[in-house]
Amino acid sequence: MLDLQLLRTDLDRVARRLADRPFNLDAHAFRALEDERKGVQTRTQELQAKRNALAKQVGQAKGRGEDAAPLLAEASAVNEELAALENRLADVQRRAQDFLAVIPNVPHESVPAGRGAEQNVEVRRVGTPRTFDFAPRDHVDLGAAVGGLDFETAAKISGARFALMSGAIARLHRALAQLMLDVHTREHGYTEVYAPYLVNAASMFGTGQLPKFKDDLFAVPRGELGEFFLIPTAEVPVTNIVRDAIVPLDRLPLRYVCHTPCFRSEAGSYGKDTRGMIRQHQFDKVELVQIVDPARSYEGLEALTGHAEAILQRLGLPYRVVVLCTGDMGFSAAKTYDLEVWLPGQNAYREISSCSNFEAFQARRMQARFRNEKGKPELVHTLNGSGLAVGRTLVAVMENCQRADGGIDVPAALWPYMDGVKQILPAR
Repeated sequence: MLDLQLLRTDLDRVARRLADRPFNLDAHAFRALEDERKGVQTRTQELQAKRNALAKQVGQAKGRGEDAAPLLAEASAVNEELAALENRLADVQRRAQDFLAVIPNVPHESVPAGRGAEQNVEVRRVGTPRTFDFAPRDHVDLGAAVGGLDFETAAKISGARFALMSGAIARLHRALAQLMLDVHTREHGYTEVYAPYLVNAASMFGTGQLPKFKDDLFAVPRGELGEFFLIPTAEVPVTNIVRDAIVPLDRLPLRYVCHTPCFRSEAGSYGKDTRGMIRQHQFDKVELVQIVDPARSYEGLEALTGHAEAILQRLGLPYRVVVLCTGDMGFSAAKTYDLEVWLPGQNAYREISSCSNFEAFQARRMQARFRNEKGKPELVHTLNGSGLAVGRTLVAVMENCQRADGGIDVPAALWPYMDGVKQILPAR
């Protein structure tokens, strides 16, 4: 959530920057809310002064033995109007919060302007896509060849956009997640956490999924108790660890890593990536979350992005890093790097991780703070990124490490997690 004071003092600049996302900030509506608020507060101050004056007059009248009834009646009317104004101010403030709740974050000054993915800017490429001496298959055909990836049975069980993994493919998927957790905890200083897969509305609001993106979520009704939501990413429960908390300065930065399934309705994605595992309702992800001192947050973003890259490098997968333009960033982000892995089956780079700095946007919604060097509470900055999306990493390994016979060579980094298995052979 944006700082209300920022809109009050720099509304036109904020509106111009948000227009690059593109988002139309209704400056007229905001000014109308502000004028109403100021009017209520001015009238409240006038009445409070009048109430104080009347109280003094009542005391003086009683001291002189005069009838104070008219003054008391006037004071009662003032108190009634003050109570009405208090309710009206609460309503204005609620409407102001509702107004703020659907405004995206202001892009950092270093973010390139653009309307969509075609305006994203490539930062670097690492590794060279493999040249095959045979026609490479995609992961769907490879999964069928080794007998470990079944979409038809998954559709029978649940419906479209689900996958059933078995045997060596299921083990490879688990091995990837374990490798990620081990690298991030042992080498990058993250603390592993196990978090709930169901969260409340306050948690979804805190990280920015609610209210704007409710249609993208899977809600679980609980009758009179309201509803849970299945997490779309571990970002939600893990970042909310610091909701309504004040973290001591000497504990920053906090670094958490969490492996969870993720659940997304994929609203609005009809017809996109319907083949295979690229866009699923359920998928696994190893998520990196950092809670940092604002002065160090962009340093933290570079480090976090490097931590995600380390997994791709460990697996020997070609990839590129792009900085997202204003029109392609997520709602809460101030700046985002996407890691895109090379997929031979699609002859294209595809996203495998988004690493974002949200600055104080989520922290303001969550009231997540730390005590600065002067001992005063200040909003933290929050960052997160996939380190990595496990299913898409599985796809990348299968396609980049495929053999002419339909088998798959297991990357050396995964051998210890595969009990020494170095190849997944075609089914006989």
